[in-house]
Amino acid sequence: MFTDRDRWKRRILELDPVADHHEIYVISSGHEFPWDYRRALEFALFRTYCVPTISALLEATGEFRDRPQKRYDDTAVLMGELTAVGYDSPRGREALRVINRMHGRYAIDNDDMRYVLTTFIYEPIDWINAHGWRRLTEHETLAAFHFYREVGIRMGIRDIPAGFDEFLSFKRAYERETFRFAESNRKIGTYTTEMFANWFPGPLRPAVRLGVRALLDETMLTAFGFDPAPAWMSRAAAGSLRARSAVVRQLPPRKKVKFAWNPRVRTYPGYPEGYQPRDLGAPPPPENLDERWRNPSGTRA
Repeated sequence: MFTDRDRWKRRILELDPVADHHEIYVISSGHEFPWDYRRALEFALFRTYCVPTISALLEATGEFRDRPQKRYDDTAVLMGELTAVGYDSPRGREALRVINRMHGRYAIDNDDMRYVLTTFIYEPIDWINAHGWRRLTEHETLAAFHFYREVGIRMGIRDIPAGFDEFLSFKRAYERETFRFAESNRKIGTYTTEMFANWFPGPLRPAVRLGVRALLDETMLTAFGFDPAPAWMSRAAAGSLRARSAVVRQLPPRKKVKFAWNPRVRTYPGYPEGYQPRDLGAPPPPENLDERWRNPSGTRA
């Protein structure tokens, strides 16, 4: 039996998760779970820093040490463009050109690219099913897979599986094989934690740092070399998320879309007015970057 609270869910179930994957993804991330998608995607990025080859490149560029907020905002804005208007719209294609230009400057392993793509799909699924006000439908999980698979293809990522379960198996296997401690993991994880903490007034920052650690699983804590959060903080974090989901469950359906990738963009005040995707993105690699990280061709595809 559907209630008024299930209005968007009812619409999702009327759509086809393959042919209509973008519309479903917009409803799911923009109407049903914008806050949950934002938190999950933040921790999805965090998860990628547990792979030493990924964190080593990020550390080599110096961008996360010097401009972590801008790097976060670039990702948020560019992915927000793809979500809001679609990857084949004019702005979407422009956003993809910026993304491919940034990645094309570096020698990035294709499997690392594939792994990062998996986190955009599966981390929100796990987060929402654990902490959201309802579980995702199969239509929503498949739509997210097909949306990001199409984005990955347009980014020149090779060998993306055609099946949801196959790509999930790759993700799990890659984490087993690559998650291990590295000093670059610790540095990038620390820079990112400090960025999160700096979003809050000074007196709250120690609690935010503990809260981040409370939401990391054991394999991530080991890969970062972080101490576990105190048990009381883990209980408090879990309880807060349960309480929030109970409140949201009682709210009416969201009428106005609020995309997960559209938080307050601190380094682009007033976005999107006055900005185009081509205006965004990281600067060229530093001149002293080790040659092993440079891509001689300068392209992704």
